[in-house]
Amino acid sequence: MASRYWVVSLPVQNSASSVWNRLQEQISRHSFDTPLYRFNIPNLRVGTLDSLLALSDDLVKSNSFIEGVSHKIRRQIEELERVSGDSNALTVDGVPVDSYLTRFVWDEAKYPTMSPLKEIVDGIHGQVAKIEDDLKVRVAEYNNVRSHLNAINRKQSGSLAVRDLSNLVKPEDIIISEHLVTLLAIVPKYSQKDWLASYETLTNYVVPRSSKKLYEDNEYALYTVTLFNRVADNFRTSAREKGFQIRDFEYSSEAQESRKQELERLVRDQESLRSSLLQWCYTSYGEVFSSWMHFCAVRVFSESILRYGLPPSFLACVLSPPAKSEKKVRSILEGLCDSSNSAYWKSEDEVGGVIFGLGGDADNYPYVLGLGIVMTSVEFSWVTRGQCLKGNATPVLLSSIVELMRANEVIYMEISDGIFDQEI
Repeated sequence: MASRYWVVSLPVQNSASSVWNRLQEQISRHSFDTPLYRFNIPNLRVGTLDSLLALSDDLVKSNSFIEGVSHKIRRQIEELERVSGDSNALTVDGVPVDSYLTRFVWDEAKYPTMSPLKEIVDGIHGQVAKIEDDLKVRVAEYNNVRSHLNAINRKQSGSLAVRDLSNLVKPEDIIISEHLVTLLAIVPKYSQKDWLASYETLTNYVVPRSSKKLYEDNEYALYTVTLFNRVADNFRTSAREKGFQIRDFEYSSEAQESRKQELERLVRDQESLRSSLLQWCYTSYGEVFSSWMHFCAVRVFSESILRYGLPPSFLACVLSPPAKSEKKVRSILEGLCDSSNSAYWKSEDEVGGVIFGLGGDADNYPYVLGLGIVMTSVEFSWVTRGQCLKGNATPVLLSSIVELMRANEVIYMEISDGIFDQEI
């Protein structure tokens, strides 16, 4: 059964522990079936307000890319597992994916917190891009071998009219001499009596009673016929006029052995590549998902700064509310965002028909919210709600800008261009 995860950032007025305790109390009282976890985000380097606004736009594009790569790898795993019949739980750093999400810990060694946010995001994007390129190369190599093998199998298992006949014909079925030749006739299944009654008279010099059935499928039967070599072309023409197909065939034990060895080699190569690709996908999915969670942490952090201002004071957590409890949980979260700015994030119905919010978006909340879907194979997707957009100077964004300037004793000069280059 699918589980739906939310990543939420709530403003902190006094202490994060008090907000956490209040949230736990409200969830246990009004939505006890909603799992709740802390989402630990370290104090990252903020940079300038202008860089945060620019980064906020880039995060949307980068998230779509990282999410897409994650889904590509997961779908490839599902396809490979269907072929092999195996099924293993996906893991990240040795733990189940949902456990990694709900117990997320920032990897300081891989992503130093003192690095600029854009540098962290670019590093994540570059790492995922390399994995995607490697995936394309590996999948192309595997698909090339599989396509070649499938083509051979189709020739060996298709209709007698087109399939390879080398594994159906034995040396003793063929007579090749200076004057005699054996032809292979493809006879419609329901015309076999007609063939047996007429093949000796299709031309002169056909060896009587030389036709023998070698194989039969759902549509056709394979027969041999021996005749003099000099009338072979006339026999082909007469047989075609009667609805019988004469297949060109030359028996060669060396060629048959070569084809057999090639088939065995392709089978081994396909299994080796499938196993190697599957193991690589397991490992790479964990790397991409880990990178995705760090990316989401950066996004929660940057959106929270733009929403709540400086210094960073917010509580990030992960919830998994059942569908029936989503409205109730949203109400709890809004209650914990008790501020005069909350009205700007209400829907049209809640504020008497007047739409407030950023950029006229009525689907906003007074807290930073990311939505995620965790399936049996685990997906996580981030959707920003109420993102502060550059150029939309709402009261909430203005108050954040004022707080940013006050915290750093920045003298307000001009707001029309939204350019603040001072380091925060």
